[in-house]
Amino acid sequence: MNEIPYESGSYYVFDRGYNAFGELYHIHQHESFFIVRAKKNLQYKCMKWRRRMSRNVLTDSEIMLTDYITSKKYKEKLRLVKFYDEEQGREFSFLTNAFHLSSLEVANLYKNRWQIELFFKWLKQHLKIKKFWGKTENAVRIQISAAIIAYCLVAIVQHDMRLERSTYEVLQILSISLTDKTPLKELFEKTKFNDIKEQFGPLIPGLFD
Repeated sequence: MNEIPYESGSYYVFDRGYNAFGELYHIHQHESFFIVRAKKNLQYKCMKWRRRMSRNVLTDSEIMLTDYITSKKYKEKLRLVKFYDEEQGREFSFLTNAFHLSSLEVANLYKNRWQIELFFKWLKQHLKIKKFWGKTENAVRIQISAAIIAYCLVAIVQHDMRLERSTYEVLQILSISLTDKTPLKELFEKTKFNDIKEQFGPLIPGLFD
């Protein structure tokens, strides 16, 4: 966190592993805003409550930290928002210095952060990136872009040929047919996905579960 070049007016969203109150106060001093998941053992006292709250908002209050060490690191009031997510059936607690946002906006900003996590999960599951060939930012960007382009080209082929297969199946078939000169339509018609499962299943346990 101490290496991030904070910009005034920007929003920074963190998981609860980043309850570094000294750094959070540093963001506050830059006139920037943060949203971070609160830890369960957070020690605080409530100063003020908001009475009119949106649906699924359990608590929206102004607090002061009471733990000696954390209160020295963050000396000003914070906002605590507790939100119940119906989709996951879970309760989330957020700390923020953004008092101008609605409680739902605070929850949705954190939810948008989760979309980034899902995107990286999708990258790992669908793109054939076993390792990065270069470690610079530009090298990583180029390799990821090339992998996404390859995936999109396969998706276009799947769509245009009206294949009754998933994009994942098409990728698997192409990956074992790179030197095959069979026309694509014929290749997809004669190749059974179960054959690929039998070929790769013993080598990669759990891949097709």
